[in-house]
Amino acid sequence: MIGRAHRFIISGALTAAVSALLLPALTRPAAAVCEVECSTSPSPSPSPSPSSAPSATPTPTPTPSPTVTPTPTPSPTGADSSAGSINGLADQRFNQMITNKVLGSVLLGVNEQINCTDCISAFGSAGSFSAGVHGRKELTQNLSFLAGIAYTQYSENGYHVTSAPIGAFALRYDFTDWGSSRPFFDVGAILTPWEKVRYSRSYLTNFGPALLTSSTDASNYAAFGRGGWISRVSPRDEVAGYVEFWQLWQHVGGTSDPAAAFNPFNATVSSGTDRTSLVKIGGQWTHMLTPTIEGNINGGWTQSFATHSGIVATVTGNGLVVPTMGNQGWFEYGSRLGFRLSRGWVADLFVNGTLGPQPVGNTIHGGLGLRVNY
Repeated sequence: MIGRAHRFIISGALTAAVSALLLPALTRPAAAVCEVECSTSPSPSPSPSPSSAPSATPTPTPTPSPTVTPTPTPSPTGADSSAGSINGLADQRFNQMITNKVLGSVLLGVNEQINCTDCISAFGSAGSFSAGVHGRKELTQNLSFLAGIAYTQYSENGYHVTSAPIGAFALRYDFTDWGSSRPFFDVGAILTPWEKVRYSRSYLTNFGPALLTSSTDASNYAAFGRGGWISRVSPRDEVAGYVEFWQLWQHVGGTSDPAAAFNPFNATVSSGTDRTSLVKIGGQWTHMLTPTIEGNINGGWTQSFATHSGIVATVTGNGLVVPTMGNQGWFEYGSRLGFRLSRGWVADLFVNGTLGPQPVGNTIHGGLGLRVNY
């Protein structure tokens, strides 16, 4: 009996366990069907939102820094101006020849009467500094010897002669046996063998002017002949007219531009010889103003011809430059006042110079002299 009850309990327990396992499986479809059929509106399935992929941030392009281009330095201009300044050197050298001639003429008595007694004079002048002696000596009744020597310094038109001993001599033949109106003739020379000279030149560039000075040695030589007519028109007056022919030579040493802070167009000048020929037509008048004062005026027109410049220059940017010189014309003048201090002694006040266009220009040289007649 107990065994039967025991089997019954086991069988019931197994049945309950199986039911517990099967009951949820049998009831789940009905609930699902009810959920579908009892729903008033279907719930839409939400569409998945597309996830936006993050955009890649672009790498910024670097802005190029502007390249600073250096401003080109302009090349200097002015080669033609530098070459043109060589013509200025030629003008200076021509003026130097003429000034040397004027100063040398003083040593030959240009301010004195044609016919006079033996004399000797010491003098000094300004305008161009000059100091020296000159005089004349009668060799025969008709023939006289004139000579002089001086030391001089002068400046004109950009050049400076800083040292120049100068000498001159001439022979004069005066036909005194013809009477008070007669011809006369001179031949002579002027010698300046040792000169110290400074020449200057300047030219323009796009950066401004260049100013240069160079030094060298020079020498001047002149030979001349003169023929004229003298007339003693009264015991107080002597007049004369004449024609002169001159040949001038000037040798100048070579020069080169000095070292300068600014000289883009350097020039080198070779040594060379300048020359020119001159003809002069002139006259003079000597007059006794009072028994103790005498006066003299003289002058004439001078014309150059066959002028040659000895300059051959090498200029940076231009090569060889050889200046040409045309014919020149100018007036030469002179005057003297003589004060008779005592028997045989005379104090002279004199002036000489030129009037005309460049390169000769207007010049003046004046001085004092003390003359003794014997």
